[in-house]
Amino acid sequence: MTPAEIPFISAAELSERLPMVAVVDAVERAFAAETLAEAPLRSHVTTADGELLLMPATGPDGTGVKLVALNPSNPARGLPFLQAVYVLFAPGSLAPVAVIDGIALTALRTGAVSGLATRYLALPGAERLVIFGAGVQATSHLDAMVAVRPSIGAVTVVSRTREPAERLAERGRAMGLRVSVGDRSSVSEADVVCTCTTSEKPLFDGATLKPGAHVNAVGSYQPHTRELDTATMRRGLVVVETREAALAEAGELLIPIADGELSADDVDADLSEVVRGKTVRSSPEEVTVFKSVGVAFEDLAVARAAMGAIQA
Repeated sequence: MTPAEIPFISAAELSERLPMVAVVDAVERAFAAETLAEAPLRSHVTTADGELLLMPATGPDGTGVKLVALNPSNPARGLPFLQAVYVLFAPGSLAPVAVIDGIALTALRTGAVSGLATRYLALPGAERLVIFGAGVQATSHLDAMVAVRPSIGAVTVVSRTREPAERLAERGRAMGLRVSVGDRSSVSEADVVCTCTTSEKPLFDGATLKPGAHVNAVGSYQPHTRELDTATMRRGLVVVETREAALAEAGELLIPIADGELSADDVDADLSEVVRGKTVRSSPEEVTVFKSVGVAFEDLAVARAAMGAIQA
């Protein structure tokens, strides 16, 4: 196959062919596997305009790599903060079989992994959702939360900028949800909270979380940044994708560990353990926290699911 013959899977095709619940199921299978696909920690390259990340993974279903460019000045240009492309290679031959829109793939993957955590950790009758952020990831998380908790009927969007928040609110209303634009005090009423921002500092006071709440934190991915404060991390039962990735990159853990407020032992489980049956929550009053930094085998799982859906 020549480069010109390699199919490109667009964002529109992903959206049309791969519903969110199918993506959640795909990452669930990946985390349930007896052996996780191999995924070394991402490589970081600082550029004049931002940062380039390289995220490879390989397993029985194939090999892939995602190239991600992060540019903080892009939103002011009307462009996404994150630019990305994914290249998928076939098992065995390692022949390239697809190039996939990396922004759409990342949004699907991140929302789906949070959806998987929410499927296992949030209270079954969760009704109120609060989303911090109003960009691509916030949109994906709205879809994912409703997919795994159809009991959700009320949504509050918290964003620094009103116009994107209103657009996300309109999307939610079109889904039949009651959606409002609020502020950080909204967490006191939330059954599920999703933080999907580029903030480097905590977004709310963990003491204000409602008993029984579940939190998905996905925006920060560097040791010196965090969306959740130490109070949230101390109060919550903490689940991560893998301990290796979280303890290398998650500021929500690394900052309080450096301050002597937490230790690595305060991670209660990784997502594989939860999917395979480990019980985390023992009471409906307990708070659960899922901290995601993004692991490359998740992208591989979604890319393979996308190929299957396109070829079906």
